[in-house]
Amino acid sequence: MIDRRSFLRVSALAGAAAVTGAASGAAFAAAGPRPADWSALGRGLDGKLIRPGDASYDNARRVFNSAFDSARPAGVAYCKTAGDVSECLAFARRYGVPVTSRSGGHSYAGWSTGSGLVIDVSPMSGVSYASGHATVGAGARLVDVYAKLAAHGVSIPAGSCPTVGVAGLTLGGGIGVVSRQYGLTCDVLESLKVVTADGKVLTCSPTSHPDLYWASRGGGGGNFGVATSFTFRTHRTRSVTLFFLHWPWAKAAAVLKAWQAWAPAAPDAMWSNCHLGHDPSLDVMVGGLYIGGKTACENLLQKLVDRVGSSPSTRYVATSAYDHAMMVEAGCASASVAQCHRPGTLPGQNPSGKLVRDSFSAKSHFAYKPLSSAGIKALVAQVAAPGRHIVMLDALGGAVARVRPDATAFPHRKALFGVQYFSHFSGAAAWARAAHAAMRPHFGDHAYVNYVDPELKNWRQQYYGANAARLAQVKAAYDPHRLFRLPQGV
Repeated sequence: MIDRRSFLRVSALAGAAAVTGAASGAAFAAAGPRPADWSALGRGLDGKLIRPGDASYDNARRVFNSAFDSARPAGVAYCKTAGDVSECLAFARRYGVPVTSRSGGHSYAGWSTGSGLVIDVSPMSGVSYASGHATVGAGARLVDVYAKLAAHGVSIPAGSCPTVGVAGLTLGGGIGVVSRQYGLTCDVLESLKVVTADGKVLTCSPTSHPDLYWASRGGGGGNFGVATSFTFRTHRTRSVTLFFLHWPWAKAAAVLKAWQAWAPAAPDAMWSNCHLGHDPSLDVMVGGLYIGGKTACENLLQKLVDRVGSSPSTRYVATSAYDHAMMVEAGCASASVAQCHRPGTLPGQNPSGKLVRDSFSAKSHFAYKPLSSAGIKALVAQVAAPGRHIVMLDALGGAVARVRPDATAFPHRKALFGVQYFSHFSGAAAWARAAHAAMRPHFGDHAYVNYVDPELKNWRQQYYGANAARLAQVKAAYDPHRLFRLPQGV
């Protein structure tokens, strides 16, 4: 007996065979798919294809950043299996339909949507654990990954935004709240399954397709194929200490100078960030997480306070269960896991969700050396400019720095901290552009591919450094016809 998917594939091949010659394939692509072709694709999926005119289309087409609400894809395929992804890629190849993959839909440039076929992997969101290893579907949101692994007393190093998909985070490297202790998300990736442009489902690891495995750890999502699942090495969890220290804005320069000397050199168990905010009022905060007890954390924080030369105006330091700490970092301290989602009934959403979408603009840098006095003055001035915006500095070093820059595709191992310029009100893009340009002489040209920036010049060097050439070789090997065509595709 032939199954539904095989029947549709055989039927498509038979139809193509009836029109002979190389020109026939070009004719299909030039004409594009007819409504009947889209319907056939939908019938061939275990998941669901949503098209313009469907009741759920307006919800399905929207990504996290409402700045991209004008995008109207020709179809959104919620893929339940790797086989569904293969079907979608075959459809895209046959008809010349632009294709993009989507996990959490958080691409800063809006590249998790487009005019063609969006392959949404949200239905593949399972999380399982056995003997120190977690297998996570590519569509799983971070809040669910943390919660489901917490039931086993384990976790993986990952980010803080709860609705980010694990696929995008991992493929771009994965800076997170315990990275200094346990490494980037990609550093604990043991293997992954990828559907490549030719529809093959490959398991990639150090011994199987090692080049694609290497590229999938920091080479950015959407470049080489569609990831469907990941297997990670986990770490045991324990109680941690959370802290948030605030100083008046007059101390911003002193706090920044002290923090950049203290944070990257702190013990691995200490992760922190420095927020310089103007949203709505000016504020400077150092927050973070220490993997250990309150007394030891207090002792380390006092070293920072001593460097600043004045006590914070407010100070919060408290022990916390690991899983609750992840909810605090996600901004969901008083919410349930179900509430810490976007509301809705589509895969990746939750009917109980309380999180709202945002409209924002952002850019990034990596700092390879401490800011000079002039650099500190420049950054403080950018934050103090009129508007509602924030600059977030995330400490690196520790386990991140002990990996060679060429061991994975993520090259920024020697950076002291990451920098994100973020604005989400009127004039957001203009402010982010001006702040980034003002700080370029001080930080240089280094950027994080997970904060993808369509305005970057020389973006290959900025994202990938010396790893760019090898990434191009992997692209040529696994997607020689460039089915995956990001505007900044390797």
